[in-house]
Amino acid sequence: MAASADCYHCGSPVPDRAPWHIELDGEKHPLCCPGCEAVAHAIVEGGLESYYRFRTELPERPDEQTTARADTWAVFDDPELQASFVHAEDDGRVHATLAVEGITCAACAWLIEHRLNALSGVTSSAVNLTHHRLRIAWDPARIKLSRLLAEMAAIGYVAQPYEPDQAQKRLQREERMTVRRLIVAAVGMMQVMMFSIPIYFAGRDGMSADFYALFHWLSFALATPVVLFSAQPFFQNAWRDVKTRALGMDVPVSIAIGCAYLASAWAVITGDGEVYFDSVAMFTFFLLFSRYIETRARRRNGQSGNALSGVLPTSATRLEDDDSERIVPANRLAEGDRVLIKPGHDVPADGVIEQGESSLDESMLTGEYLPVTRCVGQRVVGGSQNMENPLVIRVTRAGANARVAGILDLTDRAFASRPRLAQMAARMAHVFVLRLLMVAAAVAVVWWFIDPSRMLWVMLSVLVVTCPCALALATPTALTAGHGQLRRRGVLVTRADALETLSAAHRVIFDKTGTLTRGEMQLVDTRPLTDDLTAERARALAAALEARSEHPIARAFAPFRDATLSAVDIHSTTGQGLEGRIDGRRWRLGKPAFACHDPASPNHARPAAPDDGQWLLLTENAAPRAWFRLHDAVREDAADTVAALKAHGLEVELLSGDTAAAVSELAAALGIATWHAGQSPENKLARLQTLQAEGESVAMIGDGINDVPVLAGADVAIAMNGATDLARTRADAVLLSPRLLRIAEAVEIARATRRIMRQNMVWSVCYNAAALPLAAVGVVPPWLAAIGMSASSLVVVGNALRLTRWQTRPAPSVSSPSPVAA
Repeated sequence: MAASADCYHCGSPVPDRAPWHIELDGEKHPLCCPGCEAVAHAIVEGGLESYYRFRTELPERPDEQTTARADTWAVFDDPELQASFVHAEDDGRVHATLAVEGITCAACAWLIEHRLNALSGVTSSAVNLTHHRLRIAWDPARIKLSRLLAEMAAIGYVAQPYEPDQAQKRLQREERMTVRRLIVAAVGMMQVMMFSIPIYFAGRDGMSADFYALFHWLSFALATPVVLFSAQPFFQNAWRDVKTRALGMDVPVSIAIGCAYLASAWAVITGDGEVYFDSVAMFTFFLLFSRYIETRARRRNGQSGNALSGVLPTSATRLEDDDSERIVPANRLAEGDRVLIKPGHDVPADGVIEQGESSLDESMLTGEYLPVTRCVGQRVVGGSQNMENPLVIRVTRAGANARVAGILDLTDRAFASRPRLAQMAARMAHVFVLRLLMVAAAVAVVWWFIDPSRMLWVMLSVLVVTCPCALALATPTALTAGHGQLRRRGVLVTRADALETLSAAHRVIFDKTGTLTRGEMQLVDTRPLTDDLTAERARALAAALEARSEHPIARAFAPFRDATLSAVDIHSTTGQGLEGRIDGRRWRLGKPAFACHDPASPNHARPAAPDDGQWLLLTENAAPRAWFRLHDAVREDAADTVAALKAHGLEVELLSGDTAAAVSELAAALGIATWHAGQSPENKLARLQTLQAEGESVAMIGDGINDVPVLAGADVAIAMNGATDLARTRADAVLLSPRLLRIAEAVEIARATRRIMRQNMVWSVCYNAAALPLAAVGVVPPWLAAIGMSASSLVVVGNALRLTRWQTRPAPSVSSPSPVAA
């Protein structure tokens, strides 16, 4: 099959002469790897080939480690483990909600549901396409949960229990209730306005007394649920503020709504006085809308229930006293337990190696993209991945005592510094509201002596005019418009004040691996050392040697696999390389000292690498044959992003856990003058706190577990599109696309949002300053005050909507430093 063909299942390029394929409708379709072949055959043989006709997007490529994890599904049959997420029903059946990876379109949901519903014992299954969750019910006497998970894995979807935490559940309940209150307020406002407009235009003399009274009574009936139900949070918060003596915005809001409602009700009952139910309903709706925006932002910033699922594995292989293996939940491990970690599996807890030697990928914790070698007596960290050989470790710290938990503690301490801004805002609001109430009380006292019959309505006019409706909308409306503009550009803001903080940032700090780089090893240069070996042949030979390896370097050679070449007698030497036989000849790939080692001539000269960088040597019977240069490719727009940020007047810095040589090379290529290598999570947080102590506002961009503390401690944190769950929950914004230039655009939009917020604030203050004296002297009646308040709000909203049409400036173009594969 042609090398240019695309995989029928996932769309990846198919290697030259690849044997993998699937037959469908009498036609043979190429596949790129055994994983896609297994998934495709499972789909077609299950009678679900219509999936390929329905799908609108290609699925993710099957994880090569899924097969390695297949023997761990049995752990989910443990009753103690199921107790936390499997719920019993009245008829003896059970149900659970699972988080599903790999869903891309509606055809995926169709495939999962049809696959599961065809199983004997499954009573129902439904996929939530928006949140990538599956609710499934089954009879535990007829089918086990492990079978369900294995069936999903067979068609390419890995599932795990979804367990939202209590904070997330509470925020969801609050949001649902806020929506109900908002709907009641919106319906009430529209209906009350329908009855109020004829009264305003016709007046008491322009309609019959019966209709005049009827419209007032109908308005009274419609405004009552708005006040008693929709406005209930305002009264509750006001009562709380009064008891704690910390006056907030809800105090004048509650006084205005309550007094206007009671006075209007009295006027309807007695038939004497002014009625302003429309103002009450409209005022309540506008304020509830702003509160709804805040609730949405807080909900998105809540912790996800699966925050730890991407760090520590769910199960572990524990060795009993007789060396027998037993798969147990990872949260059951205790200090002193012996655990077997097979190649491709994750380390479930911190420990010390008792048997074996292997390379471990610790990039999720340290930022190092190259695996590190660990041998007997050395410590391993929970969450790292075993790459080559089996290991037996003795657990030293598990669960809440593990290294990952320590990083989370750092995160919590970093978050503890945030409430200072909130306290300052609360103090300012307290002073503002207190002065506002004093002015209203003074006006009431003065009018008591001037004209007691007008005292209440003049005081209401003052309260309505000074009610912070426009002031309350000034920030949320601008933020909402800014959030929407960024969402369309691929940036999801998860904290309401992130844009304002980003607009005031002085410095942007980047992580390296997975942020400025793609986080994937790539082959960028091939240099044959003999005339009889072409670069293509050399890559194919190296790919054959690496075909069975889980090492990141093996993934760099995967695209160059030749199905006609296979290596036998493969042996891996940890941290050095591997060797095997191809067509009867011994080939080695790895570090020069290892690749050229010849027992018959141990002291012969070894060739030097062509230049700086990550070079591997391919040898045939210890004779050098080709050099390969590997590189963690820089993102295509990384240089343009750095240049654009500098053009906006921001300082750019690079913090990485990688080696000094790799960090300095990248910093020089991108034009970053300030960089720090070998940084642990503690070092990164300390650097951030030093900058903040010097008065700088810092924006942090990262993606890994090692970035979580510094993301939490930064003034504004942005997580990459491929970031871990923990990094996302600690970030103030998440990139939905891999384009780094979105960060520069976010800075520009954030500054535009801040300008509009300031304009809205100035307008609100000027409006209140002009309207307050007029209301205080009795010139502005309550109905006119309500109209003026509404008009002021509309001006604020209209000004904020200008952000929806905002166009960013073209970024300065810089040639990309990313190397191109040979």
